Amino acid sequence: MHTVNIHEAKTQLSKLVARAAAGEDIIVAKGGKPTARLGPLEEAPKKRKLGWLQGQIDAPNDIKTPFKDDIEAMFGDRPDKFT
Repeated sequence: MHTVNIHEAKTQLSKLVARAAAGEDIIVAKGGKPTARLGPLEEAPKKRKLGWLQGQIDAPNDIKTPFKDDIEAMFGDRPDKFT
């Protein structure tokens, strides 16, 4: 782990970022006191693809029908006012 003062970090930022991207942890100090850490990021999660379960799940066209009694119990006899 390498420690640099804040002035050096400002003047050498691009080099320090390159070192951090390569896997090195760098501590930035202000007045000799460590204040921040510069390090590599974990690999970003992959974006989810919509519809990846298409054709594998059987869902009803009207999702409210199977839960009609539950909806009426929560909202009374006018469940349509919340749709």
